[in-house]
Amino acid sequence: MYVILVYDIVVDEQGKQILSKVFKICKKYLTHIQNSVFEGELSKPNALFLKKELSKYLRKDKDSVIMFNTRQERWLNKEFLGKVDDKTSNFL
Repeated sequence: MYVILVYDIVVDEQGKQILSKVFKICKKYLTHIQNSVFEGELSKPNALFLKKELSKYLRKDKDSVIMFNTRQERWLNKEFLGKVDDKTSNFL
């Protein structure tokens, strides 16, 4: 499945460390494309591993992650406004 993941971490005293951990976890599975936005192809098992790793750090009352998914990237229309920085365009 093709996934777009966005996160919002409240940057308070504890949030600074959480933000760093969440970024590293997401980067392990997906391509970083813009601030708190990642995208890429994930198998179902890897998607489960990603969710499990993230859930260790996310505070249910402050932080959020949204994962949008589709069968394949080709089913997704991607439109850029402003600076075009398509970091995933070099994948086959």
